[in-house]
Amino acid sequence: MTKQVQQLDRVIIRFAGDSGDGMQLTGDRFTAETAEFGNDLSTLPNFPAEIRAPAGTLPGVSSFQLHFADHDILTPGDAPNVLVAMNPAALKANLGDLPKGADIIVNTDEFTKRNLAKVGYAASPLDDDSLAEWRVHAVPLTSLTVGALEGFDMSKKDAERAKNMFALGLLSWLYHRPTEATIQFLETKFAKKPVIAKANIAAFQAGWNYGETTESFSVSYEVKPAKLEPGVYRNISGNQALAYGLVAGSVQSGLPLFLGSYPITPASDILHELSRHKDFGVRTFQAEDEIAGVGAALGAAFGGALGVTTTSGPGVVLKGETVGLAVTTELPLILVDVQRAGPSTGMPTKTEQADLLMAMFGRNGESPVPIVAAATPSDCFHAAIEATRIAVTYRTPVILLSDGYLANGSEPWRIPEVAALPVITPGFATAPNGDDGETFHPFRRDPQTLARPWAVPGTAGLEHRIGGIEKADVTGNISYDPGNHDTMVRLRQSKIDGIDVPDLEVDDPDGDARVLVLGWGSTYGPIAAAARRVRRAGGKVAQAHLRHLNPLPKNTGEVLKSYDKVLLPEINLGQLALLLRARFLVDVISYNRVRGLPFKAEELAGVIQDVIDSE
Repeated sequence: MTKQVQQLDRVIIRFAGDSGDGMQLTGDRFTAETAEFGNDLSTLPNFPAEIRAPAGTLPGVSSFQLHFADHDILTPGDAPNVLVAMNPAALKANLGDLPKGADIIVNTDEFTKRNLAKVGYAASPLDDDSLAEWRVHAVPLTSLTVGALEGFDMSKKDAERAKNMFALGLLSWLYHRPTEATIQFLETKFAKKPVIAKANIAAFQAGWNYGETTESFSVSYEVKPAKLEPGVYRNISGNQALAYGLVAGSVQSGLPLFLGSYPITPASDILHELSRHKDFGVRTFQAEDEIAGVGAALGAAFGGALGVTTTSGPGVVLKGETVGLAVTTELPLILVDVQRAGPSTGMPTKTEQADLLMAMFGRNGESPVPIVAAATPSDCFHAAIEATRIAVTYRTPVILLSDGYLANGSEPWRIPEVAALPVITPGFATAPNGDDGETFHPFRRDPQTLARPWAVPGTAGLEHRIGGIEKADVTGNISYDPGNHDTMVRLRQSKIDGIDVPDLEVDDPDGDARVLVLGWGSTYGPIAAAARRVRRAGGKVAQAHLRHLNPLPKNTGEVLKSYDKVLLPEINLGQLALLLRARFLVDVISYNRVRGLPFKAEELAGVIQDVIDSE
């Protein structure tokens, strides 16, 4: 039977199952296949914080959403076109997100009375009309997988574990994904367990063959490759990109990279990735706690290295005292905060952007720190290089803000030419800088940057005091003089205020929009996608996105005041809005949601249109 092939311009798929069903691996592999095929894509992994939540329950549901298209896309998509539900909990947890008419591929083997009861189903929704508004494909994934692996020397339980590969094979057939890379991946992943490798490959191929031969799927779909800017691309997550950006910053500055870090969700993968790159002179130190991690990083900076520490919100709290020490010693240090939902432990695997005010003010005393925020997973690479530039050039700690959505999400990344990356010059002090030619003044500043000299310990003639007690201007001697303290506080603030950052760019196609939608961090994709929707519907809206949050671009106030209304969506309760209102006396309109999830483009498009209509 020849099956019909239907052309689509984009698809949103969500794999969902128990946290032990391998949904993240399945999503990762489908993403890799899609990247290899050449589609533009964006992903949204969503999983519980518990290592192993109770099997078959709603809190234990893990999902992975992938949006891929034949054109440029900006978000993982608002609502899935296809849901793969491995059990009743996965169906119930995700059904509310499905638009009417969407496809549901459901693993019927798991719809037992016990599993149905766990999530409050009195009867199976597969046996009544409750799913009549969707196209349901009932597939006994578990038993089909076990049947496909009958010839393998393994228990039934072990065979059942390969059902995610059967599902991946079926979806790979359904959307014409290349399969060779997945087979190679499985051979490599289970190289020391050849039976497991062969079984997973067999399950994967069985899923493909099932799609080809069953009458349950009479149509397969094709999404052509996207027309992207010429270059070499790879799929990359935010944490990977950030790690590579730190390595690039190290190479471009000629400084060895030292990471002092303590594992914490969702930042741990940066530590894992950097530990693989010893060939670039990277040294990673897994400390016993957050304070030790940042202390070691600051010590490395004192010794002439690029000191980095990575964490999430709870760790930033603990590192605050040492960041203040870096402020007063004026040493380059990068603190990466991969934000998550709080307060306290909060929801460790869910996203939020509520650490901005802590980054701005979360230290004792007047303790200004530059803040850089990444906008997309691949932008984490460039944001890391920018954080390196500022830290090294201006001799200051820098806080680099990412978040869980960026860290775990992925997208195609055009690998940059190394020659195009900025050169960062540390400019170490090598000789005395006193007027007499013999004295070294550790706080005599560069007139352009206000940065103090960076003298590597052990350099003859450049011995000097360092520490947390206030120092005298120029000489660096310990000082309790009131006037000197006022001078030093203002100098440190002036140094941050004077950091050279690009102007804020505004996307206003017709130049006559009266409403500006402003964002920062990971809201870039949903805001840009929402602006596109509004413009396609005939609305006029301008868009701008802040990368530098301290100092703000010099034209920020001018941009804000040039529009009648400024809308600022944030995944917090209005932190940047508070700063902008105080700084520029502009009545910013806040739109805030703190659900642990990114904004949806459709949601923001409606908010933007409401603001336009209220003109």
